[in-house]
Amino acid sequence: MRRTILTLASFAALIAATLPATQAQAANDRYCLQGRMWGYPGNCQFASYQQCQATASGTSAYCGVNPRYAYSQRAY
Repeated sequence: MRRTILTLASFAALIAATLPATQAQAANDRYCLQGRMWGYPGNCQFASYQQCQATASGTSAYCGVNPRYAYSQRAY
């Protein structure tokens, strides 16, 4: 019984450890809000340049291409 509980707890911990990694990848869109407040690469949750510009409007931030997107290897 103890072995079964330990095995189930191990599987649950393994699944819980992999879930945040997949959720973090969802925030890696094409454009990043960058600047002194955001650092580098910045807040990379924008799919379009216009979305990023709208968020940066009125602040000292600017928009740039996500380096993970720009330097990723393309499948041919």
